[in-house]
Amino acid sequence: MANTLLLKRRIKTAQNVSKTTRAMQMIAASKLKRAQEVALGSRPYVEKLSLLAKKLSSKIDREELHPYMKSNSSDTTLLIIFSPDKGLCGGLVTNLLRELLSFEKNNNFTFLTIGKKMENNVLRLRKTLIASFPFGNTLPVLEMIYPIERIINDYFLNGKVNSVKVLSTHFSSFFSQVPKIETILPLAFDYDSKTKESVSKDQAEFEMFEPKIGVLLPSLLEHYLQMSIYQHLLESFLSEQAARMFAMQNATDNAKDIIMELQLDYNKQRQEKITNEILDISSGALV
Repeated sequence: MANTLLLKRRIKTAQNVSKTTRAMQMIAASKLKRAQEVALGSRPYVEKLSLLAKKLSSKIDREELHPYMKSNSSDTTLLIIFSPDKGLCGGLVTNLLRELLSFEKNNNFTFLTIGKKMENNVLRLRKTLIASFPFGNTLPVLEMIYPIERIINDYFLNGKVNSVKVLSTHFSSFFSQVPKIETILPLAFDYDSKTKESVSKDQAEFEMFEPKIGVLLPSLLEHYLQMSIYQHLLESFLSEQAARMFAMQNATDNAKDIIMELQLDYNKQRQEKITNEILDISSGALV
């Protein structure tokens, strides 16, 4: 009797877990759809900004370079890490930590974290953390990047760090979210043959810009930096929802398998109990 009651409690617990993970899966799927539209939709815009910045910056003299394009003598790098506030998203946080540990061995980093999960890991590793922000559980908005941008400007433009890098998760597909470290400052544009050809073709167009390139470029580069940070936010949020959706789907499937096994054990014990009771009744009747 005790075993059947225990099995019933375990079945009930597994059913409750299955309902919870199923609900979390559906919530993540709903957020994923909206995040996919925004994050993938903004990629072409950021790419166009990058191309335009390449073209314009190729037209100015070296001494007129924007401070965002100049390096300094500091031996410290500011590393910005984007991570979820909550777990239950598969190996996403573990992969970020693994990427961090493999990269920071021979580097002198100062850290800024967006998201509680990697904030805790940075503190556990006893690294220098200058600021931390919650990531949130809703689709990121552009206003989120402004305090981050202020810190970046303070540290980079005042020579406290020689570069600014970002560790975030890049959304490749629903099944693949890849942690990557990218340099966002100083801005360094690759002037390949395709870009040079494009610059040459559009030279007349550039000379017609109002205001002039030297006036326009600073605002363009500042906006490009903002959008680069925002794109990392969007990609990280999209990756989190994709990872959580599949993690919760696997958890739901596993819970269902456990329920089936427990139900079989329960039915088997219940059948044995009924059989034993029938045998007892039969034995009593014979006596």
